[in-house]
Amino acid sequence: MRKLFVWLFKLKGWKMDVNLPEGYERCVVIAAPHTSNWDFLYSLAVFFHYNLPVRYLAKKELFRWPIKGMMEKTGGLAVVRHSKNKLVDDMIQLFKDNDQLMLAIPAEGTRSKVEKWKTGFYHVAIGAKVPILLGYLDYKKKIAGFGPLIHLSADPIKDANQIKDFYRTVTGKFPENFNLDGLVLTAI
Repeated sequence: MRKLFVWLFKLKGWKMDVNLPEGYERCVVIAAPHTSNWDFLYSLAVFFHYNLPVRYLAKKELFRWPIKGMMEKTGGLAVVRHSKNKLVDDMIQLFKDNDQLMLAIPAEGTRSKVEKWKTGFYHVAIGAKVPILLGYLDYKKKIAGFGPLIHLSADPIKDANQIKDFYRTVTGKFPENFNLDGLVLTAI
């Protein structure tokens, strides 16, 4: 299955730009822009090709036949959307339980345009005391990879601006669905 993802990635003409910074083994990975179902397959191809210790969040509705087994075997963690839960606390515990963990989170929360990004990725990173790695898929250039590793400051506006500055030059499959202004971080 892993080889299939990588083969498809290359067949579609994509390239990988992976220069992982020191300390990437324990981080929250922002998966952005997230505007297409293809994002999932291409992202997994990169993680699999480099044998990275990834787990990822995906909506619970995807964890059913016929792809439930694939979702679980590839590191998927089911998320019940639209309900109050203790997901942030559970993800912080996941970091406590694992020496190596790259937790990929589609911060927009959906492929559609959103007015406000989900900020759980930020709260998980702060609570687990891990940095944020900026993962990307640039459909214009057909390049997937990772940007800088951001060590969070005590200033959420500064942190948000660092993230926005990186993603300004990245083009999603459907650019009109990527609302970078929707990223607003606040102190806990």
